[in-house]
Amino acid sequence: MIRRTKIVATLGPSTDKGDTLGQLVAAGVNIVRLNFSHGEIDEHRRRAEQVRAEAARQGCHIAILGDLQGPKIRVGKFTNGGVHLSSGAEFTLDPTWPREQGNSAGVSVDYAELAEDCRPGDTLLLDDGRLSLQIKKIEGSAVITEVQDGGWLSNRKGINKRGGGLTAPALTDKDLCDIQVVADLQLDYLAVSFPRDARDIHRARELLQQAGGSSQIVAKIERAEAISSDEHLQELILASDVIMVARGDLAVEIGDAELMGVQKHLIRFARYLNRTVITATQMMESMISSPVPTRAEVCDVANAVLDGTDAVMLSAETASGDYPVETVRHMDEVIIGAEKHRATQRPSDSLRGNYPAGDACIAMAAITIANHCRDIKAIICQTETGNTALLMSRVRAAIPIYAFCRHRRVCNRVALYRGVDPVLMAVAGMDGPSRDHKAIDHLKQRSLLKSGDFVLVSRGYRQDAGGQTDTLRVVRVE
Repeated sequence: MIRRTKIVATLGPSTDKGDTLGQLVAAGVNIVRLNFSHGEIDEHRRRAEQVRAEAARQGCHIAILGDLQGPKIRVGKFTNGGVHLSSGAEFTLDPTWPREQGNSAGVSVDYAELAEDCRPGDTLLLDDGRLSLQIKKIEGSAVITEVQDGGWLSNRKGINKRGGGLTAPALTDKDLCDIQVVADLQLDYLAVSFPRDARDIHRARELLQQAGGSSQIVAKIERAEAISSDEHLQELILASDVIMVARGDLAVEIGDAELMGVQKHLIRFARYLNRTVITATQMMESMISSPVPTRAEVCDVANAVLDGTDAVMLSAETASGDYPVETVRHMDEVIIGAEKHRATQRPSDSLRGNYPAGDACIAMAAITIANHCRDIKAIICQTETGNTALLMSRVRAAIPIYAFCRHRRVCNRVALYRGVDPVLMAVAGMDGPSRDHKAIDHLKQRSLLKSGDFVLVSRGYRQDAGGQTDTLRVVRVE
């Protein structure tokens, strides 16, 4: 059985060891993530080059995603590396506190406007919500709090405000430099951290284009403001090419109890708006130090697959964990197991409604036929930009979609789309029927089709322009 949901693996020290990267690709990784919150530019450049070399060696297409750090608000450093905060104790957060002299009374913060964004009675959450502080009063730049849920607080841990409302801009000075790196490395995707609205995404796209880049933009949904209303959320999704359900900071801001319902809504809404979606954060967290996942983690991954996510993402599990290859293999098994469930093959409501003439109409026609004709074994989608393949992937179908592209970058981009297998094919000087036969012969050589099978073939009369798909054929394999 061919796996349809894609796997994103974050690169880091663990993937630099020996042949780990090659094993990850062989195990089924489709997209790799370069996390600009960690590492130096030369490390990211080296890893990108290694991924491309490994993909070429193994004859597959791997997309590369550059993930900006964004305005992650953090405490400073403690004189002893950390402190234990007891419930009921007073604790001060102050940007003017000496940066490396935090103690049990208080610590510096790297956000000068913290006091302006807070009010007495607000709750601040530290270290991904492990500690909570209620604000008692504000004196100048100092935010004086009472510890509600105590615990150990160490250097450089993050700060969130319950319900959102911290106004730090989505793009920092570091992000502006990293956008240039993304453009120089010609990465396939650029992830924007903590966007509040569509304007943040438009700004990132504008800066990327000015830097000479053409990556697709991923909006990481991790602020409460981003989901304040469906109208606001829709604008943000439509400004992006992909969304990421970044469950760590999002859960801290909205509360763990709300997270699963929001996750399901985000996946459904993104697919409805013809955008791809990645589900991320702590999917197999225990495998950082364990060779097997917990059953709860297995169910978490399977649930995202059943909801229709395009990809599931691994972070520290592969970047710094002890078992990166085993983690990918387990995730692959869990996805395939979940995809056997008939709910993942049942046509969705997206088949209802009206579609404009052109590639959207051809895409929906192909999926309708595929879901109602048992003789169809595959869909061959010849695409210039990948858009027709994207539209096909928005609706569940029980058969694979093969996207034949003449540009390697389009193949890499398509590697993220659920149920779509990219294939690089040179078509210069070939007419439509010749292109069809070449694509079919390729799948026969891979033993994915055999004589007597029926396939759907979509293509455009022109092969050098996007949005020109106008032909759908039912072809019997000779």
